[in-house]
Amino acid sequence: MAFINRARTAFSYSFPVQLLFNNLKRNQFLILFWVVLFAMITGSLGRYMGIPYLFLDPEYLNKVNFTSFFIVGLATAGFTTAFHITCYISDGHRFSFIGALPKPFTKFCINNSILPFIFLVAYLYEMITFQVNNQYTSTSQVIFNISGFLIGFIFMTIVFFAYFWFTNKDIFKYVVCRIDEKIKSNVNVTRASALKKLDIARKKQVRVDNYLDYDGRFKKTDDTTFYDKATVLQVFDQNHFNLVIIQVFIFVLVLLLGVFKDYPVFQLPVGASFMILLTILVMATGAFSYWFGGWSLTAGLVIFLLINWLTGEDFFNKKYQAFGLDYKKPYVEYTVERLRSINDSTHIEQDRKQTLIALENWRKKFPGDQKPKMVFICVSGGGKRAALWTLNALQKADSLTEGKLTQQAILITGASGGLIGASYFRELKLREQQKENIRPYAAVHRQKISTDNLNPLIFSLLANDLFVGFTKFDYAGQEYLRDRGYTFEDQLNHITEGLMDKPVKAYLQAEQEARIPMMILAPTVVNDGRKMYISALPVSYMNSDLLNFKTYSNPKISGADFSHLFSEQQGDSLRFLSALRMSATFPYITPNTTLPTNPPIEIMDAGISDNFGLTDAVRFLYAFREWIEENTSGIIVVSIRDSPKLSTISEKKGQTIIDNFSQPISSVYNNFENFQDITSDNLLGYAKSWFNAPIDRIDIQYQAETYVDILNEMDSIRQNNARASLSWRLTEREKVGVVENINTDRNKEELDKLKILLELTTNN
Repeated sequence: MAFINRARTAFSYSFPVQLLFNNLKRNQFLILFWVVLFAMITGSLGRYMGIPYLFLDPEYLNKVNFTSFFIVGLATAGFTTAFHITCYISDGHRFSFIGALPKPFTKFCINNSILPFIFLVAYLYEMITFQVNNQYTSTSQVIFNISGFLIGFIFMTIVFFAYFWFTNKDIFKYVVCRIDEKIKSNVNVTRASALKKLDIARKKQVRVDNYLDYDGRFKKTDDTTFYDKATVLQVFDQNHFNLVIIQVFIFVLVLLLGVFKDYPVFQLPVGASFMILLTILVMATGAFSYWFGGWSLTAGLVIFLLINWLTGEDFFNKKYQAFGLDYKKPYVEYTVERLRSINDSTHIEQDRKQTLIALENWRKKFPGDQKPKMVFICVSGGGKRAALWTLNALQKADSLTEGKLTQQAILITGASGGLIGASYFRELKLREQQKENIRPYAAVHRQKISTDNLNPLIFSLLANDLFVGFTKFDYAGQEYLRDRGYTFEDQLNHITEGLMDKPVKAYLQAEQEARIPMMILAPTVVNDGRKMYISALPVSYMNSDLLNFKTYSNPKISGADFSHLFSEQQGDSLRFLSALRMSATFPYITPNTTLPTNPPIEIMDAGISDNFGLTDAVRFLYAFREWIEENTSGIIVVSIRDSPKLSTISEKKGQTIIDNFSQPISSVYNNFENFQDITSDNLLGYAKSWFNAPIDRIDIQYQAETYVDILNEMDSIRQNNARASLSWRLTEREKVGVVENINTDRNKEELDKLKILLELTTNN
């Protein structure tokens, strides 16, 4: 029994256990970083948006390989070292015996590794499980990838500790060299912080009976009472100074990477970028502890509030611009009066006449008395998933109908990634008409559109937008910042081979001649919830009142035509890629765009107001209902959705206190898409009361649960998330799942129905 008690005491008062207890007691903020990482790698946090895959399947230069894992290993080691540094700076003085040992910081890290070790084991387990269950990765490649992570982690750890080994002094060298005063003069700590640490070192030591040494054995702590506590404290401060040098080095490295962020080789995997961001936050925590001691939390709160206030006063508030607009000219007044002036009956009739030319040209494609079906293509948002799904669905549908789909389509509406996929396919069809060597249905285009957009975005956020942000570029004679908005467009331009790098007005002639469908982008104005209609042809008629059959009066004014509102700022010269970016603003990833208005308005994702594009299609139909009734045999609404039309109703489980508190908000968020779907269906149903011709609907939907057999049931993360993640990056398995979903029985039935409808038009 006495042996058990001694063993229990030895365990309880061992240095690793006491450090763990100390971190749980005093360093909850640091523990929170580990909790967040644990939640991410296990899929407890961000599974819907694919966050776990960014760590378990990192991509670098569009490849998942040894190099991508090696970089994440480097970053993970950097974060782990930053954790050790911060703990040592914050609490090393509570264990002054360590200052009397050779290489005190190295031994501190060894004993402070319980949390990092548990995380590393869990990370490797999740990583190996994910890679093994990925049927597109061979066993040898899995081993190679994992070895890349381990080699990167070990290499960076050796580099850091080699520096510490040669620079950090122990007490014996300190006393022998007699450089106490020199260290005092070189190490700047506040007097209050130093005195407090000295008081703790003398009176409030944490009991430690043994520590883990280099050889893996536990050794008893020696009696250090004969050392002057002030001298021991100076050893800590000298070590702190060397650690601060490491912190400054990492920060400068991030700044330098930001300068070269536009070069793909410098665009780190997202997992590594996030690790670096956490490393900076951990180091900031250590710096505050070093300079402010017990006042660090208060000082941090004061500084945050100060920065927050200055940001509100536009000192640090970064504005992301729309490229092609002239921000040097006087800003437009964004008022109700101004909106009324550009949405009056005169503007609406002028815009209708221009679009009627396009409609007449569309009609001329079908000779004789034949009345064709008019097709509206409505695509939903959903990041990279929606972009790939939309392109894939359009390729399949257009190929199956022998090109009749795009030939009879007059309009494309939608949101976010869906519009990116649709606009890319539209461009391919246009280039084909121009006799360019482009095959619109080729698989290579699906490969391109599914290329990662997330690495450059997150790296730009870390290395440029947060710290640098001073590099500029020229576009159409205007100067703009190379910010995260630029990075998104540059990457999109790269993967689409520059085909869509043109102003919006470049599509005017092709749309008016009806060689390609019109496209109306409708991002949302954050300030008031209105739509900002962006199109090559002016479309103020989109504000016509659906409840008033005789006039175009709309007292609320649901939106504004971009070209009219910014006629003095070169609105028609807006870069088309900027228009796509404005319509695909993903929260926290793709920044909101600020337009040159007074007051300034910000633009975000079109999916906020209508993720499916059906309401805009109905408004267009209403504006030209008489012409369409007279010249067509009805319309076909082809809805390409990245979500099922009828989803499974989730079972209500036991409600916790937190669930009861958050339910009013969470229920709205979780059913936001359903609300829009119901509204769209109601509008389309209502259209049948004032449109005197058939309205057919085709729903081509990405419904992952019908294709779950492509997923390995042993993959716990994917078991609970068969649907591809809502992100700007997809894994190889997700890409295959999205593409193959077009072959489900439901989608085959819808495609056959579409083919029959279009063939009936031809036969008539």
